[in-house]
Amino acid sequence: MHARRHAVIRSERRGNRTIGLAVALVVGGALAAGGVVLTGNNPTPTASSTQAPAPAQAAVGGAPEQPAGPPDCTGMVSGMDDRQKLAQRLMVGVDAADPAGAAAIVRDSQVGGIFIGGNDTALLRDDNLADVQKAADVPVAVGVDDEGGRVQRIDDLVGDLPSARAMAKKTPEQVTELARDRAQKLRDVGITWNLAPDVDVSDQPSNDVIGDRSFSDDPATVTKYALAWAEGQEQGGVYGMLKHFPGHGRSSGDSHKGEVSVPSLAELEKTDLKPYESLVGPGNPLDGRTGVMVGHLDVPGLTTDVPSSLEPATYQLLRTKYRFDGLVMTDDLGAMKAITDRFGLAASTTKALSAGADVALFSNVTQVSPLLDAAQKALDDGTIDRAGNDTAVARVLAAKGLCRR
Repeated sequence: MHARRHAVIRSERRGNRTIGLAVALVVGGALAAGGVVLTGNNPTPTASSTQAPAPAQAAVGGAPEQPAGPPDCTGMVSGMDDRQKLAQRLMVGVDAADPAGAAAIVRDSQVGGIFIGGNDTALLRDDNLADVQKAADVPVAVGVDDEGGRVQRIDDLVGDLPSARAMAKKTPEQVTELARDRAQKLRDVGITWNLAPDVDVSDQPSNDVIGDRSFSDDPATVTKYALAWAEGQEQGGVYGMLKHFPGHGRSSGDSHKGEVSVPSLAELEKTDLKPYESLVGPGNPLDGRTGVMVGHLDVPGLTTDVPSSLEPATYQLLRTKYRFDGLVMTDDLGAMKAITDRFGLAASTTKALSAGADVALFSNVTQVSPLLDAAQKALDDGTIDRAGNDTAVARVLAAKGLCRR
């Protein structure tokens, strides 16, 4: 059964700028017959949204006319100014204990996404995320880490989810069903992106930085179970993210605590990068259906003065060798010492966006204006490429289901 999709038109005046974006607000599957017109931030059903659809009109030649799909991303992107575009490329942390504060962050900054960390569930109750969405000119991606085991966010609401390593003892079909059920529960509380599954190949002890977050130390097993999870998650209406490219499973430490090194790129290509080789890119099962998260890793043969998340060669590798054309985001730039010990928040933002990340992720609550100011300066001086910026924004909007590329 397909979930519903609503056509949304927003046109309003804010200060000296006019926002006019045709938006298909996706909850998953097929396009609904009716729409919703947003006036200001208050959704009002149109007549067609409360009536049964009219019979399809016959097109030339007698074939029924097909309903329109989501709009092309090019038109949506061209309707945005620089600040709006750059804001779409940020996912920032909000305090789940402060729903009003989360709405204020979105209202003031118009960021493309918010990240909910920790285990407080106030923001996920009483339809509070709907108020966050009402504060947005463009629907916001609401992201969490909900992998299972040590890394889960809604267990207090809906129950526990086993770790990846525990799930790999089940059949792939059982994992797909687990993922579908979990995604539906995430969607029910307003979450749209889950930064999972972890496709790291690892034999670390269970409680190590990756450990039982990995399905297996065998690339083929990781690939099989990551695919099972990703397919179920998609069926449940949530956008997923493979992580941590190019491979965190054999890391020397935890990037939350400091710099982390992994084996050389040549070694990673033999093992850690096999799931990406098999899952993403043209002809592979998750092509066009998932995002990828880049880790903060020092990789001999790939990185030099900066970790992989800020290194242009990392994104070139993913785009060229693995032919991935979907959304790429960084791991957390705001609370990991592998980044914060070396760069300020604004500097890491511009470095990530100019290196090739589509989205810069910050798990902690931070001031958004300085990030946007720095990104605007980088866009103006050519550090962030304008054509590349437009492409990145299109990827973000498409990953939200608002348009097609």
